[in-house]
Amino acid sequence: MKYSPVQNYINGIFVDASSARKLPVISPIDGNHLSDVPMSTGKDLDDAVKAAKASFTAWSKMPIKERVQVFFRYKTLLEKNLKELAELCSEENGKTYSESVAEIEKCIELTEFATSLPQLVTGEILEVSKGVECRTEHVPLGVVASIVPFNFPAMVPNWTIPNAIALGNCMILKPSEKVPLCSARLAQLLKEAGLPDGVFNIVNGDSEIVTAICDHPGIEAVSFVGSTKVAKIVYQRATQNFKRALALGGAKNHLMVLPDAKPDMTAQNVAASMSGCAGQRCMAASAMVAVGEVDHIINKICDEAKKIIPGENLGAVISKESKERIEGYITEAEKQGAKILVDGRNAKVKGKENGTYVGPTVIDYVKPDMAVAKEEIFGPVISIMRTKTVDEALAIENSNPYGNAASVFTQNGGMARYIIDKASAGMIGVNVGVPVPREPFSFGGWNESKFGVGDITGKSSIEFWTKLKKSTTKWNPEAGVNWMS
Repeated sequence: MKYSPVQNYINGIFVDASSARKLPVISPIDGNHLSDVPMSTGKDLDDAVKAAKASFTAWSKMPIKERVQVFFRYKTLLEKNLKELAELCSEENGKTYSESVAEIEKCIELTEFATSLPQLVTGEILEVSKGVECRTEHVPLGVVASIVPFNFPAMVPNWTIPNAIALGNCMILKPSEKVPLCSARLAQLLKEAGLPDGVFNIVNGDSEIVTAICDHPGIEAVSFVGSTKVAKIVYQRATQNFKRALALGGAKNHLMVLPDAKPDMTAQNVAASMSGCAGQRCMAASAMVAVGEVDHIINKICDEAKKIIPGENLGAVISKESKERIEGYITEAEKQGAKILVDGRNAKVKGKENGTYVGPTVIDYVKPDMAVAKEEIFGPVISIMRTKTVDEALAIENSNPYGNAASVFTQNGGMARYIIDKASAGMIGVNVGVPVPREPFSFGGWNESKFGVGDITGKSSIEFWTKLKKSTTKWNPEAGVNWMS
């Protein structure tokens, strides 16, 4: 075991969980045993909530311009420790080092946005009648929780940590049990940046802790990122307990490729979108709709896919179970009559034979009712469906239950606008394979890709992490009274 056993982080110190039950943390790169992660109990969560509550009064009363000073320093520490964090992210998640560097750089951008919050939550004040003022201000909720997935061990925690805490809340983070190491390192950096003890806490565990978070009366709001199946459960359970909840689920993102698309640019974008982070991202392109005659572009996509080599510029998928599930989708599609143009099954990396790799896979002549066309595969696989018209392509895109992203590749501005207007997705790309908005624009999908109101990042997140207080004041009795006062 390379690292010491993972511990919970409560009230500024790392502590053992009350349960002796643990799960191994295995590196997808080579199958090495990295650490063990505890399966915490409700008692551990209670301890974290008590610590957060005890810290809330002082932290929330601190002016926001003072609170964000922690995140100026945290941003500097992320920059200083970028290489170490990227290596740790790669080791526990399996993505390439360059992808992990990009992930930490996104953490830096997210933190930079949080430092701008004093300029965004100034509230409003207006003299509504002579001597009578109405004022609004954003007030923190209290103790909040963030439940995060395995695919971005550093970035997704930082979707919530800087904003929620800078806005005056105290947080409990529940990392994925598959990738707990980055979260622990982030806790150390936050403490080094001067965050008071108890403001940020980590409770490790599995579904038992997720349920406990949804049920705990001391937690005011819950954010979740993961599969749609679990997102629904978390959203329903949390809101049933009268909490705010924002639960981001899965996706089946469609790229619509039109005949006038730039072949080289399109091929590079499609290949990168379907294989980046080994396809383990909710913004990955896993379905392509070829509109009309685009065989010349499909050929180039295949050429680009063949340049993506497992263990070199393609990372591992998270586990052996994931590898088997992904390859099962490919085999099923082949049996149903689809044509495998590039086959990533049975990928092996020399010297890392115990790693869990799936090579880039391009599947053509997929029918919309096949599993590879409808379900989230979460691997470096793209399924190509063929249509004659844009409206047929849109019908395929809009019939899928998800709604994270959709993209179109074309040089026709009018057609691009038509698809932007018609596609049922929260994030749209034009000649962009992964249309993730940059800060201050928020991240969030539609339909069964998101449950709850608002988005998890950017300016939209302010409404989720705060409540609005309205005050009306009058100090001049000589002004008399009218209907506005």
